[in-house]
Amino acid sequence: MKKLHAISVAHHKNTAYSPARRMEVPKTVLIPMSMNIGAPAEPVVKVMEKVKVGQLIANAGGYVSAPIHSSVSGTVKKIGTMVNSMGRYVKTVTIETDGLQEPWEGLTPPDVHDFASFIEAVKACGAVGLGGASFPTAVKLNIKSLDLCDAIIINAAECEPYNTSDTSTMFERTDEMWEGILLLKKWMEAKRIIIGIEDINKKCIEIFQNKVKESGVDGIEVKVLPAKYPQGAEKVLIYNTIGRMVPEGKLPIDVGAIVMNCTTCATIAHFVKTGMPLVEKVVTVDGSAVKEPGNIIVPIGTQLKDLYEACGGFKAEPKKVLYGGPMMGIAVPDLEQPVLKSTNATLAFAEAEARLPEPTACIHCGKCIDACPFDLMPCELEKATEKKDVDRLRKLKVNLCMECGCCAFTCPAKRQLVQSHKLGKALVAADNARLKAQAEKDAAREKEKAEKEAAAKAEAEKKEEKEVVSK
Repeated sequence: MKKLHAISVAHHKNTAYSPARRMEVPKTVLIPMSMNIGAPAEPVVKVMEKVKVGQLIANAGGYVSAPIHSSVSGTVKKIGTMVNSMGRYVKTVTIETDGLQEPWEGLTPPDVHDFASFIEAVKACGAVGLGGASFPTAVKLNIKSLDLCDAIIINAAECEPYNTSDTSTMFERTDEMWEGILLLKKWMEAKRIIIGIEDINKKCIEIFQNKVKESGVDGIEVKVLPAKYPQGAEKVLIYNTIGRMVPEGKLPIDVGAIVMNCTTCATIAHFVKTGMPLVEKVVTVDGSAVKEPGNIIVPIGTQLKDLYEACGGFKAEPKKVLYGGPMMGIAVPDLEQPVLKSTNATLAFAEAEARLPEPTACIHCGKCIDACPFDLMPCELEKATEKKDVDRLRKLKVNLCMECGCCAFTCPAKRQLVQSHKLGKALVAADNARLKAQAEKDAAREKEKAEKEAAAKAEAEKKEEKEVVSK
């Protein structure tokens, strides 16, 4: 089996194994209705309504969606909109907290007794991919046949620099994560479960190797992975654990795999045991501008300004603030942005780290090609994007790019390749939409033509019949 390309990055795991601490409940939380891939949730609460922790405040907006629950006790002050970090308007529910954090009286552990009830429990939990992808977990697990899945891979690689929130889960919520793995083993009838952990995370490797050994459960193993980026990317992890490549346009289940984030496993187990849905996250707060980095337990919807204040504020003016890690993270426009279900880290960098280098001309060194996990040609993709050559972008398989940033990281000319690839994907998507619209238009025209011809034929036959009768 050939090795996928990978790069070495500085890990900066400054907060690894530091005990997660719970911040004081903020005065307000701002909970977006769009916190997952797919349809946004629809609010079921009204302004001035009292809510408690774990109470449903929004139903899933469709099949590919997830319900949302209140992360605090307090009063709904506003149902409005905000511009999120992707520049999109999303509906929000603002709750003024009472500081009591009273759990909702209706919380009860779900009755899980078969595959269908397990999927229903995962859906009711509000779980999404907590490694950053945010795909609704119930949809991922609800496969047509359990025979399709050969292996469930637990993503505990946490390959992004700085991020240690998953390490916190493995180290401090070991039992819940293990219980979540056993739930998957039982109700998904998993033949193999592979826990993928990077080799620098020796404490967690030892913990789960002991768990596997002590449990005596067959079919569960720990896979020690090289600490290379992007080890935790879904397609890379699948290849490096079971040796299968997910083709372009296909899903992991198409090659017999399901990938689950380790914190998602712990979240599902917690819900099945207590009835408390996904309402809080452990978030790594770090970066050169932060006074007191750490792993912080926060209610979902906590605004970043309150989270950074809980970490002592800033020791230098932050010039760039990210959701997630420095490789695939998204820059936020302001500190009013809230902690989302998928927020595993937020990093604030001072001027020196935040300043973008000035790109120079491509020197055709090929380093970006050597770095790409999927053997793409980033430099050629950039050229095709600049020329808006959609056919070439398709030929070069721009949609296989997972925007991991390996190409830009290794580029000596500091070309902004990831941004270019995103634009290239947008060009292809727009052209696909154009082709689809044209095909629908052509089909409608052909249908109309056929209907007219059929009507004309029927009219001619009717006329001919009348002439025969008259004779």
